[in-house]
Amino acid sequence: MVKKIRVLVVDDSAFMRKIISDLLNSDDRLEVIGTARNGKDGLSQITQLKPDVVTMDVEMPIMNGIDALKEIMQRQPLPVVMLSSLTKQGADMTIHAMSLGAVDFIAKPSGSISLDLDKVRDELVAKVVAAAASRLSVRQQVKAADVKVTVKAPAARKRADCSLVAIGTSTGGPRALQEVIGKLPATLAAPVVVVQHMPVGFTKSLAERLNSLSPIRVKEAQHNETLRNGTVYIAPGGHHLTIEQADSRLIAKLTMEDPVSGHRPSVDRMFESISLLQNVDVCTVIMTGMGADGTNGLRKIRDRISSVYSIGESAETCVVYGMPRAAAEAGLLHHVCPVQSIAGAVQKRINLSEGVNQWK
Repeated sequence: MVKKIRVLVVDDSAFMRKIISDLLNSDDRLEVIGTARNGKDGLSQITQLKPDVVTMDVEMPIMNGIDALKEIMQRQPLPVVMLSSLTKQGADMTIHAMSLGAVDFIAKPSGSISLDLDKVRDELVAKVVAAAASRLSVRQQVKAADVKVTVKAPAARKRADCSLVAIGTSTGGPRALQEVIGKLPATLAAPVVVVQHMPVGFTKSLAERLNSLSPIRVKEAQHNETLRNGTVYIAPGGHHLTIEQADSRLIAKLTMEDPVSGHRPSVDRMFESISLLQNVDVCTVIMTGMGADGTNGLRKIRDRISSVYSIGESAETCVVYGMPRAAAEAGLLHHVCPVQSIAGAVQKRINLSEGVNQWK
């Protein structure tokens, strides 16, 4: 018999505690072993019950979810999935929680008391199950990447019209993005486009937070804007971000096309659009996340753009080693490294493409 994942539910509403517990208990893999009415109560219950995963409301009296999360991460890190309202304040606090180490979050469909939480039942269950298997789980001994990178890196060719960096990530992404984008210089000789799986209302807060912490400019992408060097463009939640060309300019396009493999924005959709660009040096990055989004798009880029250089985050630093693993197993990565080294790898590749002496 497979051991169930033991979950503690923390929410200040008795009604929400009941709904969340019922939704989680409806899955055979999960068992709610306790509930708590605020962060302080939650910390006490964690000590007593030793859950595998905690679901944590963001906004609570006495001790909110952010302060409780800080305590959890300091004492003994546990996988935490945040539950947030769709308000601007809720979004800002949730993005902050991701930077502190929360594995993922769920947006409550209709505010702090969501009678319709069953709408996100499947998402909630999937994220709690993924959190239990994440690198933050102290019970899991994750082996180092057992995927060999055998792809020969393309040499820098005759300088293209421009360079482009494209990043895709999901679970654990906000913290990984902070690590990578926070190290990119304002003088980077390429624009950076990013797909982070995230619902409507949260990507603006993510862009604002990253902008406040990074030398490089970070913003949410807008429809029809020209991409500029030294700027990072985050795909807005609920929209695909695709890239088109107009003369020598690269243009951001936002579309409401159908989700791709359940995702909008989709890394595959962004990469697919990039595969159609002409005379552009492309550096792609795949980081932590569930599933395989990005692999199909990478294959299209490889087949159409000879100078693409693809970087993957290594298993050692991924919260969930899914998306980079799929790309590595498909033989599509040129370089695999821990998240702390990705920004440096990107800069070296862009400098090489642009003919800059990277060893100055």
